[in-house]
Order: sequence, then structure tokens, then C-alpha cells
Amino acid sequence: MSTNVLQANILESEAIYILREVVAQFEKPVLLFSGGKDSITLVRLAQKAFFPAKIPFPLLHIDTGHNFPETIEFRDQLVKKLGLQLIVRKVQDTIDAGKVTEETGKYASRNILQTETLLDAIEEFGFDACIGGARRDEEKARAKERIFSVRDDFGQWDEKNQRPEVFDMLNGKIDHGQNVRVFPISNWTELDVWSYIEKEQIDIPSIYFAHTRETFLRDGLIWSANDEVVYREDDEKTEERVIRFRTVGDMSCTAAVLSNAYDIASVVQEIRRSTISERGARIDDKRSEAAMEKRKQQGYF
Repeated sequence: MSTNVLQANILESEAIYILREVVAQFEKPVLLFSGGKDSITLVRLAQKAFFPAKIPFPLLHIDTGHNFPETIEFRDQLVKKLGLQLIVRKVQDTIDAGKVTEETGKYASRNILQTETLLDAIEEFGFDACIGGARRDEEKARAKERIFSVRDDFGQWDEKNQRPEVFDMLNGKIDHGQNVRVFPISNWTELDVWSYIEKEQIDIPSIYFAHTRETFLRDGLIWSANDEVVYREDDEKTEERVIRFRTVGDMSCTAAVLSNAYDIASVVQEIRRSTISERGARIDDKRSEAAMEKRKQQGYF
């Protein structure tokens, strides 16, 4: 057995162990599902963890209203195919209720507004464990997370109040009002995820593969011009380019990359050669040096 195969098996086994521990230790877990490659990988891992039974927790999608249409279409097809329970809560409803204010201008995004919608959904359903696809290689604030990351009764995260996790011991004991964010693929890299998708032949949204799209340039990044969500000034001219998306967050803050990777094998090779993190195309992470950390402290996933 090669080193790469052995490492992949170890990562898969660890993730399955974590998912089983979640169901054993918590009363109302939920899987946070964005329709992106990481949450899709979590669904496959959950299938394996509980086979032949169905996945024993629902999926929760916090819909910004600015998602790529391809992602929403894929989400609905996957849920129907696997017979999963899907809960959708919309940022637009939070805006309409006056709980958050819509951003405006060149760098406006609904990404940060998801926090309030997520916290409301956790309280509404009484979820005590929220499973997500964050990885430590994504961003330095992510690297500070434990696998079981405790949030207080306001949904807030304190990096200085993290529990030790030695010898794979996961402590799910929480006080009333607290909840835990769980990261089964925390130790995976972007390449690990893509390699697993290739090995398992997992279907993913078409937007991850190279396609021709009307785009424009801003700040050295490539933006979609196919919709009315992404802000574009009159002097920002559009042009057809062959691109793909490495991450599929809110359209208003997610840029594309030039690519000729039309299938998963080509994507894997492209990621192997890449010297830039996938979140290099997420403009919301560039607002400040500590943008992600501040959002996490406020309750962001």
C-alpha cells in the first residue's frame, strides 16, 4: 500500500470515527451543508459511517440568496437522491426581520450576515452539534480550532478556551445553552478532499469544472458577470473566459480562476501545481488580517 493511499485511509477512518462520536455524544446534531465540495465529502463520509442505515441527522443550509444556481440545483438533486432531510434558512428573512443590515457598495457581501441566520436556526431547532467541512489548511483562524469546538450560549468562540484533544479523545460535555461545531475533515487539505472525490467518484456541482463564462476583472481577480448579484462598475468591461471556481461561497465575494480542468483528474493535477490557497479567491477574507477570526468569535461557522 502506497503512502498516499495509507494517508487517505487514515483520514477517512478518523472522519468516520468523529461522525460516530457526534451521534453517540450529542442529542441533536446537524450537518451544515453549503453544496460545496467539503460538505459533499462530509455527506459521503456520513453515508459510510452509518451504512446500511440512513444518515441520522438533517442537513442545514444557510442560504444567502446569492448562491450560485448550479450549487442550489445540485443540493436539491443530492437530497432527493439520498432521501435526506434538508432544512433551509434564508439570510433574506433575517434582513427582512431587521436583525441585520444589507451591505452596499463595491465589496458588499451577505457572507458575514449568515452568522445571525445560523445562530437563529441553532436556537430554533435546539441543535447541540453542528458538523461542518472547515479544514485547518484553509485559513490561519481555522488552524486554531479543535475538532470539537465549543461555542457559548451566544454562539461565540473563544480561542483561549479550547479543550485539549489528546489521543483522539473527544469531549462532548457541554453546559446548557452551549453548542459544539464539529470538524471531521479538519486535518484534510484541499488536495486530500479532491483526491477523495476522485477515488470515490463523487458527483459535484459543474461550477467546479472549467467552463466558458462572461466575466470581468477587479483587484486582479476574475468575477462572474452572468448575474445581478456581483457589483460591477460601468468601466469594468466583461469578457468571455474559460474559468472554474475553487470554492463556491456567496457569488458576491467568490472569484474564479482561469482553468482548463474539465474533469476531476485534471482538477487534482491543477491543485497539486497551485501555490495559492483556494481562499485566495474569497474577497471577504481580505477585509482585514483577522477577518475570519473576528467572524468566528461572533458565531460564524
